[in-house]
Amino acid sequence: MLVERFDETDVPQWWIADAAHPASEPASRRYPSAGSNNALVELWLIRADLTQVQISWDSNAFPYLASVAPAKSGTIVELLNRSQNLVSICVIDVEKNELREIQRRTDTAWIDVMPGVPCLDEESQLLEIVNDVETDTYRLVRNGVFISPPKLQVRALISSDKASAIVIGSRAATTQTLYRLNYSDGSCTALTDESLWCSGASDGSNHIIMQANPDTPGTTFTAHAGNQTFLINNFAESPNVNVHPHYASVGTDELETCLLWPTDHIQGSRQLPIVLSPYGGPHGQRVMRNAAAFTSEQWIADQGFAVIVTDNRGTPGRGPAWERSVHNDLATYPVQDQVAALLALGQLHADLDTSRVGIRGWSFGGYLAALALLERPDIFSAAVAGAPVTDWALYDTAYTERYLGMPQTNPDAYAKTSLLNKAEQLEKPLLLIHGLADDNVFAAHTLQFSSALLAAGKVHSVVPLSGVTHMTPQEIVAENLLRLEIDFFKEHLGD
Repeated sequence: MLVERFDETDVPQWWIADAAHPASEPASRRYPSAGSNNALVELWLIRADLTQVQISWDSNAFPYLASVAPAKSGTIVELLNRSQNLVSICVIDVEKNELREIQRRTDTAWIDVMPGVPCLDEESQLLEIVNDVETDTYRLVRNGVFISPPKLQVRALISSDKASAIVIGSRAATTQTLYRLNYSDGSCTALTDESLWCSGASDGSNHIIMQANPDTPGTTFTAHAGNQTFLINNFAESPNVNVHPHYASVGTDELETCLLWPTDHIQGSRQLPIVLSPYGGPHGQRVMRNAAAFTSEQWIADQGFAVIVTDNRGTPGRGPAWERSVHNDLATYPVQDQVAALLALGQLHADLDTSRVGIRGWSFGGYLAALALLERPDIFSAAVAGAPVTDWALYDTAYTERYLGMPQTNPDAYAKTSLLNKAEQLEKPLLLIHGLADDNVFAAHTLQFSSALLAAGKVHSVVPLSGVTHMTPQEIVAENLLRLEIDFFKEHLGD
């Protein structure tokens, strides 16, 4: 058995106080903010006789234990350096109790940690998903040989055997398909409809497939064994909104968008105020052929708005170069692309009133909403920012340093992307929402931003959520927050 051990002794200790209950002691959290100490990680092997042996490697050079993939043919360990632009792929040498490196790769930006890889297949061949710079494609590689074709963006390895591998991949950004990749003849066979958003699990011969409905909320699950197919009952409750997504690629960069109108809206009857609802951050795709992804947006639309969801540069599905465009700058392209998509759709639809535009988001989306309001007051009239990152120096090491580097060595990237340095730019209404028990994006982000805004004499609103963490799983809280957003946008955008 392999066991990961970590030591957080040198990780900064942060505190979360419950201001609503001042008699309660603050809760402590070890939180490695950008540039600070990470936990020390070790890997131990526990043998059948219960003896314990540490598997050693140069943890100063490779402090991140990114993945471990046990297999009969050998256990693969993936290590990353602190900058995450160098990966060491190793196999465990059980005789010497150490790691033996079998592959090393670098990237000018960062190394992607992909689901299911690296690993050894049944023939002891190394499987990886790598950035093929020449074709701008994430491709499956078997012992250094490309298995998947160019322009098929491989997102994950599901299973492999002696003859083939099954992967999840995309030929178009808004779709996702299961493919079988044959080693001998190089064939690539789609196992699901390439026009849909699908996912699944497989042992190589048997599959469980999830297929999302692109037009109305609903997901179909099927089991496939040999030539037999079985429908798996789905007891998920149906949403109480009728989602009608309108997908389009717009602008010179062919930005993927989804536009939602009020259910009762008649085209040509009147112009509607607009609410943008992005996420916009790395690894955060929103526009997919899955109507269930837009239930909240449809509900907002039904309150009298046109809602637009756009995947800007930096989001998944479009290839390595698209994702890496935000390297050293998480601010410029997200705002630029949200505005470009808005204006392009405004040219296509006369019922979009581009003089009345709000923007909302949570987490990175909250950061993007506040940033867009600060940078483009000529476009945006109001913003709701939920649990926003406001200073990337306050966010965690692994995520932040992957994109911006260390604050000690790349201070300009942190200064450029910080909302604290842009507080004087606020001209339009801003509503900040943050859970005071948030241990992911700490409430310090909103509190420090609010202080900076106040120091600059900028009027804004803050809603603190006592006892709420990063998300709001409580149904009543989530519902009332949406109603609060609607009232805010109706006040500042009209209806």
